[in-house]
Amino acid sequence: MGGFINPKEPITFTNRQEPEMPMVTTGLPATEDLIRASKEGKNRGQRCNEQIRVPEVRVVGDNVPEQRVYPIAEAIKMAHDLELDLVEISESAVPPVCKIIDYQKYVYQQKKKAKEMKANASKQELKELRFGPQTDEHDFQFKLNHAKEFLKDGDKVKAFVYFKGRSIVFSEQGEKLLLRFALELEEFGKAEKMPLLEGKRMSMIIAPIKKKVIICQN
Repeated sequence: MGGFINPKEPITFTNRQEPEMPMVTTGLPATEDLIRASKEGKNRGQRCNEQIRVPEVRVVGDNVPEQRVYPIAEAIKMAHDLELDLVEISESAVPPVCKIIDYQKYVYQQKKKAKEMKANASKQELKELRFGPQTDEHDFQFKLNHAKEFLKDGDKVKAFVYFKGRSIVFSEQGEKLLLRFALELEEFGKAEKMPLLEGKRMSMIIAPIKKKVIICQN
């Protein structure tokens, strides 16, 4: 009878095919391309020449006819005509700022500068100067001049007041001495922390002031 299934007859299932989804093109590179581009960016450092993929850049420096915004192709051509490189020096600017320089020489100078700074940092010493709670003016000035020379050479200065016996009662006087010492040296160094009393010693460390170095690229 219609509408009833005969249990003796085999049941046949029809394979249902899901409709194919259309492929969507996003215009973005594949994942592998993104990973490769990221690795190249990390290994590359600063972008130069054809690595600078923006429509236009601002070119600065003394070797350009006019410091202004140029189409990227024209900026690269100017650099090639001078047998130099177009190097991006400010990626975050809009548009990015570039200079026409010798890129290999620029990288060499940057590495040399970093190496020198690292070497100077490793040579920094901690010079100690000892005071008494009742140090006289002559001795104070004598040690002050030594501290100035140490700080000029890039070394740190640890000034401390040693309280012998019952002289610990003059701890306040020792603190005033160290604070005056730091004030006299403010042109050459900066105190890393306030005077600290540990046992019979009250100390304070003064670090040299880092000088700003301005590098001009021609």
